[in-house]
Amino acid sequence: MDAAEVEFLAEKELGDLGPFNPGLPVEVPLWLAINLKQRQKCRLLPPEWMDVEKLEKVRDHERKKDTFTPMPSPYYMELTKLLLNHASDNIPKADEIRTLVKDMWDTRIAKLRVSADSFVRQQEAHAELDNLTLMEINTSGAFLTQALNHMYKLRTNLQPSESAQSQDF
Repeated sequence: MDAAEVEFLAEKELGDLGPFNPGLPVEVPLWLAINLKQRQKCRLLPPEWMDVEKLEKVRDHERKKDTFTPMPSPYYMELTKLLLNHASDNIPKADEIRTLVKDMWDTRIAKLRVSADSFVRQQEAHAELDNLTLMEINTSGAFLTQALNHMYKLRTNLQPSESAQSQDF
């Protein structure tokens, strides 16, 4: 699954849209909300978690913990990108939100790299991916799969085969 497919899945999330009737927000799929916004038929309301103070708390909590902490949405990165690209005029402090989400992303990807390095060095058989989002797994999945394939090939080439041990010289 590539990043565009993950973004497509994120577009199925419901977002607040309104007002169709003055002052009454309506929940619709995000793809519809963005379409209506592009045609200047509505304004988008950001999700509750897309707030500078809330995101600062999430970012700080993520930085303090060694493990991955739950994100405010399983599609936090994709939703932020979509909303800021198409409706930044409807999102208070959009630039600060963009920076905070990027900081959270960078922290989590750095943790993922450290975890993957430790996983490979310790020759582990399995890894826990608790609280990782689909986009984070997708971003590192190809690299980790290739690294594990190379490790497997190296290990199998280093082990002496039975036929080489039984030959007499």
